[in-house]
Amino acid sequence: MKCSFCERDAIINIRYNGTHLCKEHFNRFLERRVRLEFRNQLIIEKPIKIVVALSGGKDSSVALYLTKKILGKRRDVEVEAVTIDEGIGGYRNLTLEAAKKLTEQLKVKHEVVSFKDKFGITIDEISKNGQLLPCSYCGVFRRKSINDASIELDADYVVTGLNLDDSVQTVIMNMARGDLDRLERLGPHFKRKDGMIPRLQPLRKIPEREVLIYAIVNNIPFSHAECPYASDAIRNEFREAVDKWEERTPGTKFAILNSFDEIRNLLYSREDKKEIKRCKICGAPSAGEICKSCSMLMDLKV
Repeated sequence: MKCSFCERDAIINIRYNGTHLCKEHFNRFLERRVRLEFRNQLIIEKPIKIVVALSGGKDSSVALYLTKKILGKRRDVEVEAVTIDEGIGGYRNLTLEAAKKLTEQLKVKHEVVSFKDKFGITIDEISKNGQLLPCSYCGVFRRKSINDASIELDADYVVTGLNLDDSVQTVIMNMARGDLDRLERLGPHFKRKDGMIPRLQPLRKIPEREVLIYAIVNNIPFSHAECPYASDAIRNEFREAVDKWEERTPGTKFAILNSFDEIRNLLYSREDKKEIKRCKICGAPSAGEICKSCSMLMDLKV
């Protein structure tokens, strides 16, 4: 199959817009959308530092690669990377190796923060005695670790690698639970809150399949390893449902995300009425007297 815009062989069929693209046109197509997201999400009024949350998987690796490519040449933007080591044997060591290889290739400063050092416990240890699924603890501790590390690095923004599929699954999951509080907190963040570094999501409108192909054709180092605990996550059920909708009606994922974006201002107005407290234990912003992270650590008796 030939590219829709030239005589080169196509490497991908974009079903939702009916085009076949060669490597060159595919790169242009994807990078143009990422540039637009940066323009829409990022405000640069002074020299800033951006920290990329780098797991070593395809999404965060592509996010770092494109952040560096698009913004790295600007004198008023500094780019660094932070990797969280949750302590998952046979998995995190592989992704850490890929993350280090990429940061060395891009000449980006790279910090590693471990759960063991920060919380005194690993996810492998939690899996043996925690009352909840490991993913429940991991998500909360990862978010806190990334935010705390970004504050220590004096960052202005945090870039995450959430792609279109991730974003849509998260929206649907929180709607299914009726969890408006979590919907309010979803990135990208257009308002700054004391104690919280705003998150940028430049890949939020890039399908997961396109992120993978971009990483492969551009030789971006990343790990194919899968977390051994991921198979138990309820997100898998939502992923399967959304993928079926997309297969039947291409463009469904974009429609869901665009609909969510239309109601964001309503959620913001609801959020503005809430009082943000400080956790009595760690001092982090919290909806209650004790933040979720510290509450979980208390339950684990750490």
